Amino acid sequence: MDGVIAFPAVETAQPADLPPPASRVPGDEATAHPTRGTPPETPSDMPTQSLWRFRRRDRRKFVDPRRSRSSWIRRIGILGSAFLLAAVAVFEMEQVLIVGGLTPIEIAVLVLFALNFGWIALAFTSAIAGYGVVMARRYRQKRTPPGPLGGRTAMLMPTYNEDPSRVFAAVEAMAVGLDELHQGPAFDWFILSDTTDPDVALAEEAALLALRGRLGDRARIYYRRRRKNVARKSGNVADFCTRWGAAYDHMLVLDADSLIAPETIVELARRMEEDPDAGLIQTIPALVNGTTIVARLQQFAGRVYGPVVGAGLAFWTGSEGNYWGHNAIIRTRAFMEAAGLPHLPGKPPFGGHILSHDFVEAALLRRAGWTVRIAEDLAGSYEESPPSLIDLAVRDRRWCQGNLQHTLVLPARGLHWVSRIHLLTGIGSYLASPLWLMLILAGLALSLQAHFIRPEYFTEEFQLFPTWPVIDAERALRLFGLTMVILFGPKLLGLISFLRTRDDRRKVGGFRTIASFVFEIIVSALIAPIMMLVHTGAILSILLGRDSGWKPQRRDDGGVPIKSLIVRHRWHFLIGVALLFAAWLDSLVLVAWMSPAILGLLLVVPVSGMTGSNTIGRFIRRIGLLRTPEEVDPPAVAIAAAAARPVYEQAVAEAPDLVAIARDENLRAVHLALTDAVPPRPRGKIDPLEAQAIAKIEEAGTIEEAVSFMTPAERAMVMATPTLLRRLSSIPA
Repeated sequence: MDGVIAFPAVETAQPADLPPPASRVPGDEATAHPTRGTPPETPSDMPTQSLWRFRRRDRRKFVDPRRSRSSWIRRIGILGSAFLLAAVAVFEMEQVLIVGGLTPIEIAVLVLFALNFGWIALAFTSAIAGYGVVMARRYRQKRTPPGPLGGRTAMLMPTYNEDPSRVFAAVEAMAVGLDELHQGPAFDWFILSDTTDPDVALAEEAALLALRGRLGDRARIYYRRRRKNVARKSGNVADFCTRWGAAYDHMLVLDADSLIAPETIVELARRMEEDPDAGLIQTIPALVNGTTIVARLQQFAGRVYGPVVGAGLAFWTGSEGNYWGHNAIIRTRAFMEAAGLPHLPGKPPFGGHILSHDFVEAALLRRAGWTVRIAEDLAGSYEESPPSLIDLAVRDRRWCQGNLQHTLVLPARGLHWVSRIHLLTGIGSYLASPLWLMLILAGLALSLQAHFIRPEYFTEEFQLFPTWPVIDAERALRLFGLTMVILFGPKLLGLISFLRTRDDRRKVGGFRTIASFVFEIIVSALIAPIMMLVHTGAILSILLGRDSGWKPQRRDDGGVPIKSLIVRHRWHFLIGVALLFAAWLDSLVLVAWMSPAILGLLLVVPVSGMTGSNTIGRFIRRIGLLRTPEEVDPPAVAIAAAAARPVYEQAVAEAPDLVAIARDENLRAVHLALTDAVPPRPRGKIDPLEAQAIAKIEEAGTIEEAVSFMTPAERAMVMATPTLLRRLSSIPA
């Protein structure tokens, strides 16, 4: 049929072509047939939730109200203390500025100071409570888990163009650990791929076969790659729920860089079984495997300050905790009934599907009458961090857009007021940067006004003295000291808590920890103004209507060429020069006061390059700075994952390409068995990618030529569509 494009017929559930599995326990199909992709589906509905319609009488009642209701005393203590602290500071600032009357610029400074101080005051009072919780925990006895688990949990590993060797080595380490605890039968593993790169997709299949070969009967491993990434990660998990979720009591959602100790996985499942009101339990992941200064800086801060901050948050949020998108266990039925995400009105960046889905899903679960808790007492949950400031900026651009979308979610009906605080906190974490920048600029303007602008003696209202900005220097110095205490209080409490924990102190060393604490503060002070401008730029970009897109995150290499660093940071440097010049116009004293912000911007290129360098990061590690207990004594699950990774690197290196699969009948059969079912296509609705691929296949003289004609997106479509792959393989050699 030369010159005629015949669109492929609809196909469904290709894995059904395989022989039926042997009689085993439910869900054991992957073990019986190593090439099978997914288990039989259990279709179920996941209704989209309305943000504007909700009846309180439809909210489920707690089975155990005494256990599930949060403490008002805790909330009054934490929030009330933060409010009083902020009120005192704002009053003091007013007294600093009111000498001689408030000018418009002084009013702006006062308002901006109130917004910035209120933010850190809540973190301070929460950290005080967290310190008490962490210290009290040392005297609690650890419980001994009883017998096997009664429910079934799906372990979900969503992945998007990630290195398969990392993903599958982590799955092996966790699955083997569960088997050694004799809890393996309670868990099924799902690698939910949204990968769009055809080469990465084929590498995933090779790694999957290697994983199944190594594990044998020790775990049930399933794999599904979506043809289209509808709604990104939230859509990926929702697709699992509607197709297989009904077969599982719980699902534990991971990320591509997640690792959880098997004992922690079992404990999470046990807590879900013991608490009939629990909808979601979120762990607090510790950062591991950092090599660059940026990664190790976050790793150290999370390990030393994180327990106090996390315990404080869990202390006052209680049953209205939050969800951070991974390393959390969820009651599947509750999630499917209550957390179907709506599309926001309008176009991206504010409209469309919700990017930061986790906060909203937690709020919807709580609205429906399920508890959302933060398991701050559970260790053994790990993840990794971006290796450079540029990678941080790329990630934060996406997170910033997702959090600003929450402005449309805030007024939703029926949300618990603490859930709204979580949403506001996410928004505020990014708005804090432009607020800080405006406070710096307002303070600079105040100084320049006092230095250059002549006082106005003859105003409309008679007065003996001119309106001239005047401050109370003694009060200002006292207020500065208070602000520093509030700002660094959580870090100091975290440091004290860490040093008082004998095992941690013994592994890292008290002197090294203190030296790392000082180093972290210095480097963080240099990075802070850079990230202030990064976040401010992200907000401006979003307000201009630019969507973030969806880019895979770099995990290991943080190195960036010097030319790229100059291009990426040129505006940060120029703003630093402008601030230095403006401060110098007033006095060298003002330059000294503004030096923490100015210095980081003037040194932005070397700071960004050095903090993202693996070589410098390894040197910092050798001299013992930013060391954590997990670095000295790595957790068993991390050791197992690192030991297994070379096996998967080898499997990925030997993965067949599309040409080999199209030529070899056995390779093609294995690939088709792992290919996801193609959904029915409405008549007349033609997919342009499929049509393009068919045209190129028809025009090619050989398989190699056809593949060379195709774009990566077209190759990925051919791999995901059995009729197209068979048509490609039918080209004569």
